[in-house]
Amino acid sequence: MSVEFLLTTLVVVATPGTGVLYTLAAGFSRGARASVVAAVGCTLGIVPHMVAAITGLAALLHASALAFQVLKYLGVVYLLYMAWSTLREEGALTVEETAAPRSATRVILSGILINILNPKLTIFFFAFLPQFVAAGEPGAVPRMLELSAVFGLLTFVVFAVYGVFAAAVRNHVVARPRVMTWLRRVFAGAFVALGARLALADR
Repeated sequence: MSVEFLLTTLVVVATPGTGVLYTLAAGFSRGARASVVAAVGCTLGIVPHMVAAITGLAALLHASALAFQVLKYLGVVYLLYMAWSTLREEGALTVEETAAPRSATRVILSGILINILNPKLTIFFFAFLPQFVAAGEPGAVPRMLELSAVFGLLTFVVFAVYGVFAAAVRNHVVARPRVMTWLRRVFAGAFVALGARLALADR
């Protein structure tokens, strides 16, 4: 495992995006356990993209404008839904102290959908993984599977760290309704901005 691959992966994973945003929201709203569960969901959401890249399906997605556009706009719609739910206090940034918390299954499913509906991830892995596998290298597929597993593990660890940090300052935030209101607006705005960026993305 090259140091270059590990450093590149850390930079890519730590860069704030939809997954980081969702995990932070889970930590702020429902605590450390929920943030770790959210990190699991976001990590699972990148697995299909890795598989698509390794099996060559990314090439088909890249070649088919219709397939790319359909998946892209499904992702945009879901991000806008996340923004709307957050503003209505029913989404990722809902603070639940007395009510029954969201089930782990629901949190994981939301995390999966956030990442799986982003076709840019498939294209990213299609371009990213081969850079660390020599052309004609024997066992290239197992090698890419190994790199993908490391990428997934680092994704989970970094996202979980983000979420646990958010959970650590949760009490200071929840005790201030005004801060929570502004946080909801900021997170909703961030979901909208990410949706707009995805909408403008080309292949």
